[in-house]
Amino acid sequence: MKHISNLSILKAQGKQYIPDPTTAQVPGIFRGRPVISTTPADNEKIAAICPMQAIGTQGGLSIDLGKCAFCGLCARQFPDKITFTKDYKMATTVRENLIVREGIDKPIEYGPKPECAKLFKGSLKLRQVSAGGDNSCEWELGATGNVNFDMGRYGIEFVASPRHADGIVITGPITVNMARATQICYDAVPQPRLLVLCGVDAISGGLYADSDAIDHSFLKTHKVDLYLPGNPAHPLTILNGLRELTI
Repeated sequence: MKHISNLSILKAQGKQYIPDPTTAQVPGIFRGRPVISTTPADNEKIAAICPMQAIGTQGGLSIDLGKCAFCGLCARQFPDKITFTKDYKMATTVRENLIVREGIDKPIEYGPKPECAKLFKGSLKLRQVSAGGDNSCEWELGATGNVNFDMGRYGIEFVASPRHADGIVITGPITVNMARATQICYDAVPQPRLLVLCGVDAISGGLYADSDAIDHSFLKTHKVDLYLPGNPAHPLTILNGLRELTI
């Protein structure tokens, strides 16, 4: 068998890693932060086509990225009213900042992060909890540590035990069967600790928000430190959102 050197592989495939994930460009098929124009349209009709009920009409058209599945149906049906940019920096510490409003085209405001940089600069360890997730966000969280994104270069890593973690990252809508397990995991993390929600299911329940199989009591009694929107959240959204906590 002919020997294939690492150099020949590099020559054939090129560099696979992303030199700077904070300024990386994504393919055109990616749907990031939406923009809503001021072009007159039937707002009620637009809101009615959203399967996630993420589009609001009060005070003008709005899209809640905490509910949005980024399916693009609204943009395809009403291209003059709604477009999706390639802006993946959508993480925020404030839930209300996830609401994109008509006529406002600006990046999602990250929000305050008191004491985070002081406590976690250079080293942020997290325990991931799949609380009834569909494995999509779980895959993307795993991708942040691969050779392409290499989140570990910023000192951010996932650990096997909550006792070794600085916080937990929840994926999934928190089912009844996972509610107690999520609480136990969170309680095992030493204080001060972070709570991060990754993906539309974790943030709002997604398609399952009104299901009897969902238990949101955990989120009603704990402060969320970071929201990572998406369905699933893109590795660059995750990486940049978590990195902001440490700088």
